[in-house]
Amino acid sequence: MNVIVRAIEYGSKDYDAEVKLRDEILRKPLGLKFSQDDLAAESHYSYLHFGAFKGSDLLGTMQLVKINEQELKMRQVAVSSLVQGQGVGRVLVEFAEHYAKANRFQSIILHARDTAIPFYDKLGYLTISEIFKEVGIPHRKMQKLL
Repeated sequence: MNVIVRAIEYGSKDYDAEVKLRDEILRKPLGLKFSQDDLAAESHYSYLHFGAFKGSDLLGTMQLVKINEQELKMRQVAVSSLVQGQGVGRVLVEFAEHYAKANRFQSIILHARDTAIPFYDKLGYLTISEIFKEVGIPHRKMQKLL
Protein backbone atom coordinates (compact mmCIF):
# COMPACT_ATOMS: atom_id res chain seq x y z
CA MET A 1 0.00 0.00 0.00
CA ASN A 2 1.30 3.43 -0.92
CA VAL A 3 1.36 5.54 2.25
CA ILE A 4 3.39 8.49 3.47
CA VAL A 5 4.76 8.52 7.02
CA ARG A 6 5.04 11.92 8.61
CA ALA A 7 5.33 13.50 12.03
CA ILE A 8 2.21 14.26 14.03
CA GLU A 9 2.25 17.29 16.31
CA TYR A 10 0.96 16.75 19.84
CA GLY A 11 -2.42 18.44 20.29
CA SER A 12 -3.12 18.79 16.55
CA LYS A 13 -6.12 17.48 14.62
CA ASP A 14 -3.94 14.60 13.40
CA TYR A 15 -2.98 13.87 17.02
CA ASP A 16 -6.68 13.61 17.90
CA ALA A 17 -7.08 11.10 15.04
CA GLU A 18 -4.01 9.23 16.32
CA VAL A 19 -5.47 8.93 19.83
CA LYS A 20 -8.81 7.76 18.40
CA LEU A 21 -7.09 5.06 16.30
CA ARG A 22 -4.92 3.86 19.20
CA ASP A 23 -7.95 3.78 21.47
CA GLU A 24 -9.96 1.75 18.95
CA ILE A 25 -7.20 -0.77 18.16
CA LEU A 26 -5.19 -1.02 21.38
CA ARG A 27 -7.40 0.02 24.31
CA LYS A 28 -11.08 -0.72 23.66
CA PRO A 29 -10.53 -4.45 22.99
CA LEU A 30 -9.08 -4.66 26.52
CA GLY A 31 -11.83 -2.60 28.10
CA LEU A 32 -9.40 0.28 28.71
CA LYS A 33 -9.40 4.01 27.97
CA PHE A 34 -6.64 6.60 27.90
CA SER A 35 -6.51 8.80 30.99
CA GLN A 36 -5.73 12.51 30.85
CA ASP A 37 -2.43 11.68 32.58
CA ASP A 38 -1.57 9.13 29.86
CA LEU A 39 -2.15 11.70 27.15
CA ALA A 40 -0.44 14.55 29.02
CA ALA A 41 2.73 12.45 29.32
CA GLU A 42 2.83 12.24 25.52
CA SER A 43 3.44 15.98 25.28
CA HIS A 44 6.99 15.51 26.61
CA TYR A 45 9.71 16.37 24.08
CA SER A 46 11.06 12.80 24.14
CA TYR A 47 7.82 11.46 22.57
CA LEU A 48 7.81 11.54 18.78
CA HIS A 49 4.49 10.81 17.07
CA PHE A 50 4.26 9.49 13.50
CA GLY A 51 1.39 8.54 11.26
CA ALA A 52 1.01 6.58 8.03
CA PHE A 53 -1.30 8.58 5.78
CA LYS A 54 -3.01 7.94 2.47
CA GLY A 55 -4.02 11.44 1.48
CA SER A 56 -5.42 12.96 4.66
CA ASP A 57 -6.57 9.60 6.06
CA LEU A 58 -4.60 8.24 9.02
CA LEU A 59 -4.15 4.50 8.48
CA GLY A 60 -1.56 3.73 11.14
CA THR A 61 0.43 5.32 13.91
CA MET A 62 3.34 4.79 16.28
CA GLN A 63 5.43 6.63 18.80
CA LEU A 64 9.18 6.69 19.32
CA VAL A 65 10.52 7.60 22.74
CA LYS A 66 14.15 8.45 23.35
CA ILE A 67 15.42 6.19 26.15
CA ASN A 68 19.02 7.44 26.00
CA GLU A 69 21.55 8.53 23.36
CA GLN A 70 21.76 5.00 21.92
CA GLU A 71 18.25 3.60 22.22
CA LEU A 72 14.69 4.38 21.12
CA LYS A 73 11.53 2.67 22.30
CA MET A 74 8.83 2.06 19.71
CA ARG A 75 5.37 2.04 21.26
CA GLN A 76 1.66 2.31 20.57
CA VAL A 77 1.92 0.87 17.04
CA ALA A 78 -1.62 0.68 15.69
CA VAL A 79 -3.01 0.09 12.20
CA SER A 80 -6.64 0.58 11.21
CA SER A 81 -8.52 -2.71 11.06
CA LEU A 82 -9.57 -1.74 7.51
CA VAL A 83 -5.97 -2.03 6.25
CA GLN A 84 -4.31 -4.53 8.59
CA GLY A 85 -2.25 -7.06 6.65
CA GLN A 86 -1.61 -4.62 3.78
CA GLY A 87 1.91 -3.51 4.77
CA VAL A 88 1.12 -0.34 6.72
CA GLY A 89 2.68 -1.71 9.92
CA ARG A 90 5.82 -2.74 8.04
CA VAL A 91 6.12 0.75 6.54
CA LEU A 92 5.86 2.30 10.02
CA VAL A 93 8.53 -0.01 11.48
CA GLU A 94 10.87 0.57 8.52
CA PHE A 95 10.37 4.31 8.95
CA ALA A 96 11.25 4.01 12.65
CA GLU A 97 14.44 2.13 11.79
CA HIS A 98 15.43 4.67 9.15
CA TYR A 99 14.75 7.53 11.59
CA ALA A 100 16.80 5.80 14.30
CA LYS A 101 19.78 5.19 12.01
CA ALA A 102 19.67 8.74 10.62
CA ASN A 103 19.78 10.07 14.18
CA ARG A 104 22.60 7.71 15.23
CA PHE A 105 20.63 5.46 17.56
CA GLN A 106 22.03 1.95 17.89
CA SER A 107 18.90 0.00 18.76
CA ILE A 108 15.13 0.02 19.03
CA ILE A 109 13.28 -1.76 21.81
CA LEU A 110 9.57 -2.46 22.16
CA HIS A 111 7.10 -4.36 24.31
CA ALA A 112 5.21 -6.69 21.96
CA ARG A 113 1.90 -8.31 22.73
CA ASP A 114 2.15 -12.07 22.22
CA THR A 115 -0.05 -11.75 19.13
CA ALA A 116 2.39 -9.25 17.55
CA ILE A 117 5.63 -11.19 18.17
CA PRO A 118 5.53 -13.04 14.79
CA PHE A 119 5.19 -9.68 13.00
CA TYR A 120 8.29 -8.27 14.71
CA ASP A 121 10.19 -11.57 14.29
CA LYS A 122 9.78 -11.24 10.51
CA LEU A 123 11.28 -7.76 10.69
CA GLY A 124 14.40 -8.93 12.54
CA TYR A 125 13.48 -8.11 16.13
CA LEU A 126 14.74 -10.51 18.81
CA THR A 127 12.89 -11.47 21.97
CA ILE A 128 15.03 -10.44 24.96
CA SER A 129 12.76 -11.13 27.93
CA GLU A 130 10.45 -13.63 29.49
CA ILE A 131 6.71 -13.02 29.33
CA PHE A 132 5.45 -10.16 31.50
CA LYS A 133 2.06 -8.52 31.92
CA GLU A 134 1.39 -5.02 30.65
CA VAL A 135 -2.13 -3.57 30.47
CA GLY A 136 -3.27 -6.96 31.73
CA ILE A 137 -2.02 -9.07 28.81
CA PRO A 138 1.21 -11.00 28.03
CA HIS A 139 4.07 -9.09 26.41
CA ARG A 140 7.74 -9.70 25.68
CA LYS A 141 10.49 -7.16 25.32
CA MET A 142 12.05 -7.20 21.85
CA GLN A 143 15.05 -5.41 20.39
CA LYS A 144 16.69 -4.77 17.06
CA LEU A 145 20.29 -3.64 16.80
CA LEU A 146 20.74 -1.20 13.93
